[in-house]
Amino acid sequence: MSLQPLLNDGNVVLVDPQSDSQAQPFPDSKNTPSAVLHRSLHNDPHQVIGGQGLNLYLSNGQTILDATGGAAVSCLGHGHPRIASAITSQLSTIAYTHSLFFSTSASEELCRFLVDSTGGEMSRAYIVSSGSEAIEAALKLARQYSLETEPKQEKRVRFIARRESYHGTTLGALSVGGHVGRRGLFEPILMGKGTVSHVSACNAYRGMNDGETEEQYGERLAKELDDEFERVGGDTVCAFIAEPVVGAALGCVPPVKGYFKAVQQVCRKHGALLILDEIMSGMGRVGTLHAWQQPDIDIVPDIQTIGKALGGGYTPVAGLLINKSVVDALNSGTGAFGHGQTYQGHPIACRAALEVQREISEKNLVKNVEIQGQALGDELKEKIGNHPHVGNIRGRGLFWGIEFVQDKQTKEPFDPKLGVAMGVHEKGMDPPYNISLYPGTGTVDGKRGDHVLLSPAFNVTKEDIERIVRLTAMVIQNFFLEKFGQEE
Repeated sequence: MSLQPLLNDGNVVLVDPQSDSQAQPFPDSKNTPSAVLHRSLHNDPHQVIGGQGLNLYLSNGQTILDATGGAAVSCLGHGHPRIASAITSQLSTIAYTHSLFFSTSASEELCRFLVDSTGGEMSRAYIVSSGSEAIEAALKLARQYSLETEPKQEKRVRFIARRESYHGTTLGALSVGGHVGRRGLFEPILMGKGTVSHVSACNAYRGMNDGETEEQYGERLAKELDDEFERVGGDTVCAFIAEPVVGAALGCVPPVKGYFKAVQQVCRKHGALLILDEIMSGMGRVGTLHAWQQPDIDIVPDIQTIGKALGGGYTPVAGLLINKSVVDALNSGTGAFGHGQTYQGHPIACRAALEVQREISEKNLVKNVEIQGQALGDELKEKIGNHPHVGNIRGRGLFWGIEFVQDKQTKEPFDPKLGVAMGVHEKGMDPPYNISLYPGTGTVDGKRGDHVLLSPAFNVTKEDIERIVRLTAMVIQNFFLEKFGQEE
C-alpha cells in the first residue's frame, strides 16, 4: 500500500488514497467533483451538516464525538447560542471597518479583557485572523523592537527556535518551525541558516538521559541555547520562540520544571526577546488562561501569540499580547508598529472572541479544564498506560497526547509507511466508535513517530470524559489487534 502524505496543522500524516473512510460524495453532488481544493485531491472529507455541543452530524447519518475540537479549537463545543447571538448582534451593528481609520467597541473591549487577564503583565493586544499571521506579526515586532531601542541594534536579524516544533504555515512562521516534514517542500524558499537556527525541544520522554533529573535536563537544554546564542552571536538574535506546551508537532509535551525560567535568563543575558507561542496551548487549554501562568512555567514573555481557543472556532481570530517593555520601546521611538492587515481587529471576529472569553470567565470553565483535565489524564493512563504500543501519555489540562511506539522498552517508533496515527484516527471515525482523534506524526525527529491528541471542549462533564476515554481505549486496542494481532 502506497500512502499519500497529507499536511494538517502542525505535522504530516499519511493516508491511503483508496480508503473508503475518507471518500464520500456530498449530497446533491450528482457525482460532480468538488470545486474545493481540499487537503487531499484523492479523497473528499466527510461533510458536516450540523453540530451541537461535542457532537458533529455528518451527511452520511453518523454522529461523531468531537474529542479534539478540531485542532484544539472548539473550546465551547459547537452551536453555542450565546456566541451565535453575539455574532448576529455585531453584524447588525457594523461588520467591517478599516483599522487605520476606525476602531470599534468590539476590538477595544476584547483587547482590554485580554490585557487585564494577564494581571497587568502585558499592556497591548493585536488581533489578526489566524495563528500563522500572529507568528508573522510577532517576528516582525521582535525585529522592529531592536530598531526602536536606544541605541539601535541593527545587527539583530536572527531567530532561534526548537527542533520538532511548528509555528504556522506561512513562510516566516514555517521558517522558525523545526518540523522537518512540514518544511520539506518549501525548504529552498524559507529563511536560511543565516536567519534561523534550532536547538533541542524540551521533551523529557525522548530527550532526558538515563539517571538525569528534570532539573539537570532543563539546565542542559538552557546551556545548549546559551551555546547557540554564543555560536551565532548573541547580539544578532531578535528572539527565541517556543511553545510552552508543545501541541501538534510533538503531541502535548509539557516542559520540565524550571526550563522556561532558565531559558528566559539566557534570553536576557543576550538581550533577546522571548516569544511564547500559545496559539494551541493558551486561552485556558492547559488549566490556566495563559500557559505561562502554569506554576512550573511561571514567567512572563515579551511577546505572546494566541489563537484557537481565543474564538473557539466561531470566527477566524488570533492575536498577540505584548509586554509593556516592548510597547514602551515603540512608544519612545517611531510610535507605531510597522505592520498592518486588512482584517486586523475585525469587528465580528473580536465580538465573537469577546463573548467566548466572557462565557469561559463567567462559567469558571478554566477551573473545569483543570479538574476534568486531571481526570482525563488519570483515566487514560489507567485504561491504556500498559498497552504494549502506548509509549507515553502526557499533557496538561484538557490537552493530552498519546505517543505510539513499536517497542515500549526501546521507544522505537513505527515505520512511517504504516500510517499508524492516521490509522487510529480513521478507526475512530468508523462505527461503532464514532469519535474524532487528532493524528500527528514526526514525533521523534520530524519524520518518524506517531501520536494522537485529545483536546475536548472546556465545558465537558465527568460523564463526557469517561465516554471519551472508553472510546479512545477501544479504538487503540482494536486498531493494534487488527493491524498487528496484539492486544494489551
